[in-house]
Amino acid sequence: MRLRLSLLVLAISSLILVSFLLPLALLLRTFAADRATSPASARAQWLEPLVATLSQADLRLTLDRVNAQNPAEPTTVFLPGGQVLGATARRSAAVLEAERGSSFTERIPGGEEVLVSVQGLTSGTAVIQTFVPAAALTQGVSEAWLLLGLIGTGLLALSVAVAAQLARSMLMPLAAVAAASELLADGDLSARAPPDGPPEVRQVSNGLNRLAARIGELLAHERETLADLSHRLRTPLTALRIDAESLSDEAEMAQVISDVDALSRTLNEIIAQARRPSASSGRVACDAAEIISERTAFWRPLAEDQDRYMAVEIRADWLPVGVPAQDLAACADILLENVFSHTQEGTSFSVRLMPRANGGAWLVVADEGPGFATGYAATRGTSGAGSTGLGLDIARRIAEASGGSLTIGRSPRGGAAVTLSLGPTSRPRASDHRKHAVSRLRHGKARPVDARLSAELSEWSTIVGHDVTAG
Repeated sequence: MRLRLSLLVLAISSLILVSFLLPLALLLRTFAADRATSPASARAQWLEPLVATLSQADLRLTLDRVNAQNPAEPTTVFLPGGQVLGATARRSAAVLEAERGSSFTERIPGGEEVLVSVQGLTSGTAVIQTFVPAAALTQGVSEAWLLLGLIGTGLLALSVAVAAQLARSMLMPLAAVAAASELLADGDLSARAPPDGPPEVRQVSNGLNRLAARIGELLAHERETLADLSHRLRTPLTALRIDAESLSDEAEMAQVISDVDALSRTLNEIIAQARRPSASSGRVACDAAEIISERTAFWRPLAEDQDRYMAVEIRADWLPVGVPAQDLAACADILLENVFSHTQEGTSFSVRLMPRANGGAWLVVADEGPGFATGYAATRGTSGAGSTGLGLDIARRIAEASGGSLTIGRSPRGGAAVTLSLGPTSRPRASDHRKHAVSRLRHGKARPVDARLSAELSEWSTIVGHDVTAG
């Protein structure tokens, strides 16, 4: 933009300077020629009365004195009858024309001659010829043109410098507005554009700032509304806990109270999440190996109760990803809950976590259930199994926020397979490295995982390994 403005000003300034300097240069050349011929014309006019009054001897002496004083511009007098006094010169056609009574200036090779007709002589008309060389006609013209060229170049440089400064004064506020918009797009709602620059740019800055403030207000209102809705659920949960405490079966009462407490903790996390300020562009790191290990350990007792084969494979002791710990835990719970909710008891499943080549991790949850319908996609609010259809969409949005993605497919045994790509953290910290004694392959306690499930894991690695390991 700045270059285009500078080139535009340069083109306009060049046209203006050429339109003024070219006629001025031609005028200077004309003035130089007139300045050179004026003394010659004056000498010829001074000699005109002397030609008519002096004798030939006196006129010859006068011409010799004049030519001695001006050797570069010789003067010749052509008398009637063919006599020539002064400098030697031939009787040219211009001289013959002047003998008819005309006085004029004639351009000849090597310079210019001034011809003055002297009439009133008894024997005819005499002609005074003064020659002006070309060097005298152009004396000082080259220096004047060079000076004009330098002045024109200086004016062009000055116009470009002024144009660049004006462009800078206009483009810097625009760059600030663009930077603020980039920060807003990255999630930093505190970014504001400085109201500087021309009125139009200030208007854009003010509009962008009002938009950012309005977005912040709407998000804050949405978070508070969600927190309020979640808070309202505490009353029925309290009533449910009271009812659970009245159960006669202590084991059943403890189980129900534990479930109610877990639900209460989930609601508290939702309220805290809703009231948490919007995330900035920097990604928060967590150890995916630790989180997945904890969540699979949490779901393992339920898998044992339902007689499911559960295999967990974590291919790293420490695997940082650009996802908050609570968000990654929510993703793992969503994927595992889908397995328990939409497959029959006794259905085997596997959980695999492995690093990506360019940072981050792959999380794959595969089962031996009926799988997803053909063409199924994780669309918010849409489900083919009677659920809300929000779980996979939440997992997808969390993965995309980290720079990853969610892919739905089929496992080697024909069941469902969900592959979650988790992006790397932008601020990896070595102090977050934790050493966990995580086995490469964990087996369920109900009964050992047989060779069939191990073969499934190997087959799954063969089918999706080119995508999973490619990063």
